[in-house]
Amino acid sequence: MNDLQPTVPVNTPLLRIDRLSVSFETSLGRVKAVQEVRLDLHERETLALVGETGCGKSVVASAILRLLPKNASVQGKVIFAGRDLLSLSEKEMARIRGCDIAVIFQNPSLALNPIIKVAEQIAEPVQIHKGLSRHRAIPMAEDMLRRLGLRERTLSRMYPFQLSGGMNQRVMISTSLILSPKIIIADEPSKGLDLSLASQVTGELAKFRDEIGSSLLLITHDLLLAREVSRRIAVMYCGEIVETGNSGEIFDEPLHPYTKALLNCLPERGFQPISGSSPSMIYPPTGCRFYPRCQKRQKKCRERPEMVKRNGRDGGMSREVRCWLC
Repeated sequence: MNDLQPTVPVNTPLLRIDRLSVSFETSLGRVKAVQEVRLDLHERETLALVGETGCGKSVVASAILRLLPKNASVQGKVIFAGRDLLSLSEKEMARIRGCDIAVIFQNPSLALNPIIKVAEQIAEPVQIHKGLSRHRAIPMAEDMLRRLGLRERTLSRMYPFQLSGGMNQRVMISTSLILSPKIIIADEPSKGLDLSLASQVTGELAKFRDEIGSSLLLITHDLLLAREVSRRIAVMYCGEIVETGNSGEIFDEPLHPYTKALLNCLPERGFQPISGSSPSMIYPPTGCRFYPRCQKRQKKCRERPEMVKRNGRDGGMSREVRCWLC
């Protein structure tokens, strides 16, 4: 494990997602974006949720935070600190959102207000949740910027449109971390950044995660980033979790055919694209959702497989896989 790896989690999950399903009513039909997702996030753990664009990863994050649009239908449970977040009132959820569970959005240019100075935006959560005055909150915001490498004093008085994409990403991280949340949800934090800057920003995020003792749910299509930062990986395809396990084992010994195919897309493995195209989320396959693209499919794959547990390497962390052939 490298120095970005968090400490070993305790047994009791900090966040438990239980049979979460999300669908959207549209003019074209009902989009089945997420189906019966089960995931646990432990204290001080980083869990990476990976998969192709459009597989439902970001929908899971929005469901946890109750930020879905009005045409969404949600079933299941999201248990945090003994409470089902999906059953809370909006007032109760507002106390948790940003304070106990924070999110780093994938597009700072949309998430940040272009006409409000960055220090003011970073200080806002402290003023809202802690009741501190602007006079006390602004220095805290400036300190967060310095800790994330933005040391020029004039930066705090600048507007988002005056900063680069990497700088605005740090502003977003500062806004999310200033209240020392128990859980950080990072939705594609490296999107739009070059490899060097993405690695630097993610490294800073991992450093602060450990410093404040938070858990991190990393949502990304960047497999190398997931391997670098996370202890565990959950692989998602067409709205379903198809495999979970230790990050190293997922890379060294993938079980599900989709996981293998996804890893083969990496340049270091020959950049072999997955044959076919992702299925419709309105009319997904009735059996294994990867069946139409799987090179090893059999007749029984037309029936939907359940997640089954497998022993991890050397008796370590258990693995799960949704496949008749595994």
